[in-house]
Amino acid sequence: MKRLAIFIVLGILCFNANAQKYMTKSGYIGFFSHTPLEDIKADNNQVASVLDASSGELVFQVLIKSFHFTKALMETHFNESFLESEKYPKATFTGKITNIPEVKLSEKGTYDATVEGDLTIHNVTRKLSAKGTVEVLQDGINANSKFTLQPEDFNITIPAVVRNNIAKTIEVTVIMKYAAVGK
Repeated sequence: MKRLAIFIVLGILCFNANAQKYMTKSGYIGFFSHTPLEDIKADNNQVASVLDASSGELVFQVLIKSFHFTKALMETHFNESFLESEKYPKATFTGKITNIPEVKLSEKGTYDATVEGDLTIHNVTRKLSAKGTVEVLQDGINANSKFTLQPEDFNITIPAVVRNNIAKTIEVTVIMKYAAVGK
């Protein structure tokens, strides 16, 4: 938790002091894998993120151990064998809304957005581009996206004994409810 607080403070300080900043410490990231043998779903409601409304820059930090599964054994395998959460305790994303002129973060409304940046999982960084929606409200900003990832792109090895139980492509859902910083 101490690292999370430090991350958020550093994220806020990295942005322009005059910019309107929004943040959350309870964002949601979930993933879903479907195969004929098994469906696997994990949820994480402890995602920290900061959004700079003037530039569209954003950062995320996700603690790997905060993903929870319906089956305890899946959670154990995920942390110990697949994501090695003791060795690689977090995933991060640093990026930007690329169509910021069309996404009017200072005007109420719902906008289509594209985000691009660097996603780091399992100590491997890859470029990511994802489409989503941004809803500007009176008291905050909601952001949603759904995209896919392949575990092998992040050097995540799936043991042969369970390889057919896990999809080659994982669906990721992101839901952020940002509140203005300092208000």
